[in-house]
Amino acid sequence: MTDMLLEVDGLHVSYGKAEVLHGISLAMKPGSILTVIGANGAGKTTLLNAIMGLIPSTGQIRYNGQPIPRTVEARVAAGLCLVPEKRELFGTMTVEDNIELGGFLRSKHEREQMQEEVYQRFPRLAERRKQLAGTLSGGERQMLALARALMSRPRLLLLDEPSLGLAPKIVADILQIVAELRTTGVSILLVEQNARAALEIADEGYLVELGEVRKSGPAAELANDPSLMEGYLGRQDSED
Repeated sequence: MTDMLLEVDGLHVSYGKAEVLHGISLAMKPGSILTVIGANGAGKTTLLNAIMGLIPSTGQIRYNGQPIPRTVEARVAAGLCLVPEKRELFGTMTVEDNIELGGFLRSKHEREQMQEEVYQRFPRLAERRKQLAGTLSGGERQMLALARALMSRPRLLLLDEPSLGLAPKIVADILQIVAELRTTGVSILLVEQNARAALEIADEGYLVELGEVRKSGPAAELANDPSLMEGYLGRQDSED
C-alpha cells in the first residue's frame, strides 16, 4: 500500500509529432506542497494539464494508490482541481457568482458552508462579492481563482503560475495563502517560474528542463544548490 497521494511514472506527452514530455516521473505525499520549477517552455503547464486529463498522455498516473480516473469530470469528483495560468474567470459575472460556480458538484448546504469559509480566508473578496470579476486587480483575480477552486473541496490542488503578472508584494501574499492552504488538508502541486519563492514554501521540488526532470529533492536543498543559484534562482535580493 503506497503512502503517496500522487505518483507519475514515465509520463510522455506529444503535440502532433513533437514530444514535449519525455518520461517524467514524480511523487508527492498527502498534505505536502510539491513545486515544479523551470524556464518557460520546459513543459510545466503540459505536465499539469496531463495530470488533470485535459490532454492525452502515456505512462502511469496513480492517485491515492489507484490508477487515476480516466475523465476530467471523474478526476474533479475524486478531489483534483486545476487553477490555470490564465485563471479563466468569468469577467462579466460577480465575484459571488464565480465562487458559486466552483461548487457546482456540491449540495446547496455544502456550497453555502464553503462560501463562508472562503470569504473568511479571503476577506477582500467578501468586500467585493457584488463586484464584477473583470474589474478586480491582478492579485484579487488570483485570490478569486483560488477561492473558486476551494469550493470543490479539493484534495489535490494544481496551481499553474499563480504569481504570473503580479507585483512582488502581491506574489508574497498569494504564496503565503498557498502555504496556509496546507493546514486545511489540501495537497498542492505548484508550477512556478519564480523558483526561489516557490522553493521557500514547498516541501519537495523538481526542476524540469525541455520536458525532462533534471533535479529533484527536498526544496530546502534545491534552494541551496550552487548549480541552480545562477540559472534559476538568481541572487538573493535584499528586502525593501
